[in-house]
Amino acid sequence: MKVVRVSLILLFLLGVFWFLNLLVSPKYIESLVEGSMISEYYDSPKNHEVLFIGDCEVYANFSPMVFYEEEGISSYIRGSSQQLIWQSYGILKETLKYEIPKVVIFNVNAMRYSKPVSEAYNRLTIDKMKWSKEKVEMIFSSMTEEESFLSYVFPILRYHSRIFELSEEDFTYLFQRRQNTFNGFLINQNIKGVESLPTKRPLTETRFADITYEYLDKIRELCEENNIQLVLIKAPSLYPYWYTEYDEQIKEYASKYGLDYYNFLENILEIGLDYHVDTYDGGLHLNLHGATKLSKYFAPILKEKYSLTDYRDHEEINAYYQKELEKYYREIGRGV
Repeated sequence: MKVVRVSLILLFLLGVFWFLNLLVSPKYIESLVEGSMISEYYDSPKNHEVLFIGDCEVYANFSPMVFYEEEGISSYIRGSSQQLIWQSYGILKETLKYEIPKVVIFNVNAMRYSKPVSEAYNRLTIDKMKWSKEKVEMIFSSMTEEESFLSYVFPILRYHSRIFELSEEDFTYLFQRRQNTFNGFLINQNIKGVESLPTKRPLTETRFADITYEYLDKIRELCEENNIQLVLIKAPSLYPYWYTEYDEQIKEYASKYGLDYYNFLENILEIGLDYHVDTYDGGLHLNLHGATKLSKYFAPILKEKYSLTDYRDHEEINAYYQKELEKYYREIGRGV
């Protein structure tokens, strides 16, 4: 009886510990919604021929709903705020356990970062990933000096003070999630046009760091091993400034390995972007209007160049996208 009693007490204490970890962990549903994007992928159908990886320049600027509506392309954006290149590599490795796309699109803005930026950004990318070898590797490669691995395993070690700051969100979404994106695209309909840009600072180091090339090689090699076409892009964000020296290095890399590279800063007029109305934060990211323009421009290029399937003729996949499009247009305030 004593053994049974002790076992029950231990089970109870473990249950309380598990519940407290769940309770104090940020939910990323109504606040800091960027932290929910990585996890939403797990609930999606795994039929995507195009996969985007990268930072906010992918999840803010490209709409898979527009890709589908225009050309029948099934795509997903596994982006996150300040996603570092080794994080993109880990997310790609994890994604390939679920599906093998035809095309992987990597936004090269991450090449400018050779070390972790902050714990806050790490958490937005890593916290809601499922546990896997890739998540463990990502934690160790991303941690700042102040972080510990155990705080990712047991969130209460990091977020214990939140027990006194709990909100309605923490209880509402304790055991459930809400969809915040459409295949990884985060809608923002605000308008804040470009009035001025920060002064262009001279570069102290013109060459990308070795570690960024190391992981770009790993992404390329992983795509080659799985017969995936890797495509490099630079989203048309006006700031942070994309230096000519940066662009030349990416063009050189793409040429060396036979990759396509699209720098959309060179196509602003063709896309029809107007930075007085097509951005929500003064030129860093496009708003819904701008992202729709960019996606309509890129969709036929993707379809023709990479021989993608038109899934509008596929009954099951088309049914899924029609439901998503209905929700999408309700979200943005008009019917299909």
